[in-house]
Amino acid sequence: MEIQLSLELIELIPSLKLGVIEYKNIVVGASPQMLRGRLQLFQESIYFDLENKNVTDQPGIKEWRNVFKTIGKDPNRYRHSAEALYRRVQKQNYLSSVQSAIDINNFFSLQYQVPIGIYDRDLLQGAVEIRVGMDGEEYIGLNGRTNSLSHLILSSDQNGPFGSPFVDSNRTPVTFNTKNALQIIYLRPSTDIENARKLTESLMNMFIQLHGGEASFRILGCQ
Repeated sequence: MEIQLSLELIELIPSLKLGVIEYKNIVVGASPQMLRGRLQLFQESIYFDLENKNVTDQPGIKEWRNVFKTIGKDPNRYRHSAEALYRRVQKQNYLSSVQSAIDINNFFSLQYQVPIGIYDRDLLQGAVEIRVGMDGEEYIGLNGRTNSLSHLILSSDQNGPFGSPFVDSNRTPVTFNTKNALQIIYLRPSTDIENARKLTESLMNMFIQLHGGEASFRILGCQ
């Protein structure tokens, strides 16, 4: 699948790096007890670590807030998905198990403090561009609301925007019927290329262990 970063985005955030993973012939199902247990224990650990601390002081959370500022979006009004997860955990509003693909996304997003999106590849059409949202662009998100995409980083295919580190659309979600998927990891801009590859490959390997199939990964934006 052809995926590229827009020149505008590269100019705004020269150090931006995204981990991109493509999966084929996977089987999405209920999460095994091992994953559900790890997700619960990790959230409890984060809750105690955040005691008397601000979520916005966490390194990964802070970096992506700064990215939003640079792009022109107020991070206090539009919180990236990793920050939203951390704020839930801080309130002990722990994430419950949804299904295997979403649970792994949430686990790694919490672990590395970065937004991660996963999409049904068979619902995407044509090449994908990751760019800055234009005035007037919007979609119905997985949060059930119409979300403005102006001045947000977004992913778009020939049918328009479908994903963002803020909230993904309801057009291309991974479900129990998904067989092929695209995963985008919004890495911290400060991550060097070697660690970007290690993190992306680690997520890919864990995903394949649970879902079977085949996978390949690459890093976009290697400056």
